[in-house]
Amino acid sequence: MKLYLIDDDKNVVNILKMIIEDRQLGSVCGTCNNGEDALSDVKLCNPDIIIVDLLMPEMDGITFVKKAKSFLLDTAFIMLSQVSSKDMIASAYESGVEFFIQKPINGVEVVTVLNNVIQTLSMNRTLLKMQNIFEKELGSVQPATPFNFNTREPKHITKLKSILQKLGILGDHGSKDIIALVDYLVKHEEHVGESTLHELCSKFSDSPKSVEQRIRRAAIAGMVNLANLGIEDYSNDTFIEYASSIYNFEQVRKEMNYIRGKSERHGNVKIKNFLNSLVAFSKN
Repeated sequence: MKLYLIDDDKNVVNILKMIIEDRQLGSVCGTCNNGEDALSDVKLCNPDIIIVDLLMPEMDGITFVKKAKSFLLDTAFIMLSQVSSKDMIASAYESGVEFFIQKPINGVEVVTVLNNVIQTLSMNRTLLKMQNIFEKELGSVQPATPFNFNTREPKHITKLKSILQKLGILGDHGSKDIIALVDYLVKHEEHVGESTLHELCSKFSDSPKSVEQRIRRAAIAGMVNLANLGIEDYSNDTFIEYASSIYNFEQVRKEMNYIRGKSERHGNVKIKNFLNSLVAFSKN
């Protein structure tokens, strides 16, 4: 995979380059410290993945992505950000960004996000090759349409992904199940309670029990991540916003006490409340 890095901070670029090369995640085909020059550069090197800073002088990351995706249909965009503004993050997702990497740079997060993006790109390209083969065998004169990594998605899905990203579970196995379930509930204007969770999961899988378990594990992982955020910084924006809305604050506090070693009992998650809260947040 070819990666292109854009950030006006040279140290950030050097750190990213070192992580990518040390972990053998691909080759860095170019770097730039501003969006304007990068637009010309990426046309020549045609990278598979572009990592771009959100806040840059002259041209910000969102503007860059909007312009670049018009001619880089098969390129994945990852945004670097230390901004917690919901509106700005939502705008970034709508522009075509699939993942965020938070600043300051964390090596584990960089590796996790890049592995997810690489896996998605590889899978989509394999599907495209298969489609081309089938069409040739069928004698179709129309070539397969290239997969557009930046296909626009419904706003409620964009908002939902933003929430799951903040909770640290967007790459979790259960996140796809959560997205599918919330999407269904939003489109049908339902909430969990009108149908049992088992009944809802059976709409998407022949193994609803497995789907339930994945959703439950992801929801618990999100609470654990939130509890750790609260321990590190009780005034953290994500912790303040979701500890008493998506989750029950008393249960989050129990989990914090368990992590601190002050209690032998974990906090628990009421899955129906968790999903209904995600529906409400996604629709607003």
